[in-house]
Amino acid sequence: MNRKAARILEEWDPFTVGEGRYDMEIVDVVAQLHLLDHPSDLAKQIQKIYEFSFGKWIPLEKCVDISYKLLGLKYEAKSII
Repeated sequence: MNRKAARILEEWDPFTVGEGRYDMEIVDVVAQLHLLDHPSDLAKQIQKIYEFSFGKWIPLEKCVDISYKLLGLKYEAKSII
């Protein structure tokens, strides 16, 4: 699940800086994915993580979209186990 979540985040590329530039943020978001189950909560954390690293704000709606994808992956992984 972690690898798939990392790939989703890498492809998301919210600041169009290219792949391989979000390693630390991806690690932080995946850690939050293990802790949080609500899309809004995860979205707020994603927004904070990326804003802290890049000094740029991502609209919450975009963070909610990616949080739904990540949580879908999480629940899919849980149902397989």
